[in-house]
Amino acid sequence: MDKVVQKPEDAVAGIPDGASLAVGGFGLSGIPETLIRALHAQGATGLRVVSNNCGTDDRGLGILLAAGRISRVTGSYVGENKEFARQYLSGELEVELVPQGTLAERLRAGGCGIPAFYTPAGVGTQVAEGGLPWRYAPDGTVAVASPAKETRVHDGRPCVLEHGITTDFALVRAWRGDRHGNLVFRRAAANFNPLAAMAGRITVAEVEELVEPGALDPDRVHLPGVFVQHVVPLTPAQAADKQIERRTVRA
Repeated sequence: MDKVVQKPEDAVAGIPDGASLAVGGFGLSGIPETLIRALHAQGATGLRVVSNNCGTDDRGLGILLAAGRISRVTGSYVGENKEFARQYLSGELEVELVPQGTLAERLRAGGCGIPAFYTPAGVGTQVAEGGLPWRYAPDGTVAVASPAKETRVHDGRPCVLEHGITTDFALVRAWRGDRHGNLVFRRAAANFNPLAAMAGRITVAEVEELVEPGALDPDRVHLPGVFVQHVVPLTPAQAADKQIERRTVRA
């Protein structure tokens, strides 16, 4: 029952080339920065990533992207990452852009064992009709395009069929966690982290504060330990290392 792994490099050592990863966070908020850096040092390549976005040029998943370690991204937002845009437009990277709510529900569905579901989001667009560029050729033409999806009318409303997402591994960050893998997320970190954790067959969670079993109020647990295989406690310095993409304050 004790799922604690003291070193992040040990927690990601078993991730092979070509693995699929669900990664929590939104922008730079709530990203598993320590685990991502450990995976960068580990050297796995050809990774297929499912995450809302791909970090920035020098933080989060952006460091894996800049090193050429990611072959495919399923996400919602290119964001502030110029290298992400460059690799996509030059044909170096395959990208499946998904409506943000749909991406969240696809991860949740995969974690709950739901193979597919219908949603009105995307009906009447290329999301449903196909033709979205997944990969460009070096000459700028579309090398791989998204396929058309099944649509049906439910209660008089057209809906598109979307499939649940499961991945080989998931990397997430939590505020508190116990040795059994029960996790509590705080504020903006409660974005894609619980959903990504559910979707991974092997989920690794870095936690800012490790507590003993029984210390967490069961009514306050956001993700039960059944979804988590490894827990990595962060040092105070690692826990305090939090950044955002763009800070805006009042004059």
